[in-house]
Amino acid sequence: MSIKDSKIEVEMNRGFLQIMVLLALETPMYGYMMLRFIEKIGYSVEENTLYPILRRLEKNGWLSSRWDVEHDRPKKYYEITEEGKIIRNKLLGIRQKQTGVISKLMKEVNNG
Repeated sequence: MSIKDSKIEVEMNRGFLQIMVLLALETPMYGYMMLRFIEKIGYSVEENTLYPILRRLEKNGWLSSRWDVEHDRPKKYYEITEEGKIIRNKLLGIRQKQTGVISKLMKEVNNG
């Protein structure tokens, strides 16, 4: 994959990853747990991609976090907020509309 291709993929993934995070965090998770969860469902994301997304979503008020310091290693758990749920639903609607438009366009192009 060329550098140009990887930049395109990064751009395409940005919104997709935000939706994934907002969906996954119905159940509180810490960062590494989320990385493993995303891998388990068949997608891969790097730590240096996930953590900035978590911070940005928290800054926007769409996630909340809390530290669990009861074990040897402190872990920062993230969870979606009510505002995050509203945004997630709006993003899912946009994504569904975009997918529908692309499907119609591909059908037109292939049949035209």
